[in-house]
Amino acid sequence: QVQLVESGGGLVQAGGSLRLSCVASGGTFSSYTMGWFRRAPGKEREFVEAISSKGGTTYYKNSVKGRFTISRDNAKNTVYLQMNGLKPEDTAVYYCAATQTTATPVTEERYDYWGQGTQVTVSS
Repeated sequence: QVQLVESGGGLVQAGGSLRLSCVASGGTFSSYTMGWFRRAPGKEREFVEAISSKGGTTYYKNSVKGRFTISRDNAKNTVYLQMNGLKPEDTAVYYCAATQTTATPVTEERYDYWGQGTQVTVSS
């Protein structure tokens, strides 16, 4: 059983930056593809970015390309989401998730373990 704990959310002005972290425990972190999802108020949860188990492949939602960057440190059992150029529409609860799927990891059905989420609020 993998436990995931996110941190780093908060309130930021438009154009600002935040870095989210997700620490994993209870499993072999380096064997999991890790993803970030978000749920905005009144909307369904959506894929943001993902990174393969060794960090060699990343996947991203088009609307965050060039602004958000996912990375991981397998020695620290941690995955990060660096968010720059934040916009009010990025306001959401952000979740990290873990999967060992061999399929393209861009839908939540592929993921087995989820964190509790961290709130990101971007003011205009």
